[in-house]
Amino acid sequence: MVSLRFYAELNDFIAADRRQRDFEWASAADVPVKHLIEGCGVPHTEVALILVNGEPAGFDRRLCAGDRVAVYPAFLAFGLRPPLPAARFVADAHLGALARLLRLAGFDTVYGNRLADDEIERLAAVEGRVVLTRDRDLLKRRAIGHGCYVHAQQPDLQLREIVARLDLADRVQPFSRCLVCNARLLPVAKRLVSDLLPGRVRDRLDSFHRCQDCQRIYWEGSHWRRMRERLQRALAATAAAHAVTAAAATAAAHAVTADAATAAAPPPPTTQPAAGNCSGTFDGACATSRTSRGTR
Repeated sequence: MVSLRFYAELNDFIAADRRQRDFEWASAADVPVKHLIEGCGVPHTEVALILVNGEPAGFDRRLCAGDRVAVYPAFLAFGLRPPLPAARFVADAHLGALARLLRLAGFDTVYGNRLADDEIERLAAVEGRVVLTRDRDLLKRRAIGHGCYVHAQQPDLQLREIVARLDLADRVQPFSRCLVCNARLLPVAKRLVSDLLPGRVRDRLDSFHRCQDCQRIYWEGSHWRRMRERLQRALAATAAAHAVTAAAATAAAHAVTADAATAAAPPPPTTQPAAGNCSGTFDGACATSRTSRGTR
């Protein structure tokens, strides 16, 4: 048997009767701690720090009977995994609205409503993409080095969650990617696209962007302004989320110190009892003869 405890939001993944407390877990001899953690329901992508008997440990640490394991969440960047690559994502089939919002914010986000789990795993491994999903079993795949279990269900809240967790606010580049195919938008001279524009748009506006892949044309109309306001609201709320995360991180850091101290402390004298524990496109997309990629 080994003793386990999960901290903060990691408790959302485990059985209710094991949350916020130490519990015993039967483990075969010489089992990596990663297998134990994921056996309890927690994907490895959500874990930032593991302490075994008060000492930092990697996912491959082999456990012995009597070991005490403490597991801390991913808002604590303790270097358990390789550094986060460029902010490039692959979203599973259930996160289409989030994928479009991330593209709106300028982040390279692959998405397709028929994108299979095997392909998501391949893109994560080969292209260094962060996997976004609400499928915890997908995040347990060995080849996925970086991933985020998306807790929120409403797209704007999902965007706030990802931006706050990965500290992306300073890397936002609004309206730099096509919402449909994910390729870069580049400025284009009005004379080159004039024949593709609705008459009222052609008469009123002079600044346009074109997708370098699917050739859709974008301009700053009323829908663009609504999308900009939506993005600004989400990013403004991220600052408040950061404050909550910072407080949680501080509490978890205190817990790390206490856990290590508990593991290092000598046992109490036997004559005394132990002390108690305490959406859509911008304004326009003019179809052309080219078709956009289905999963980009």
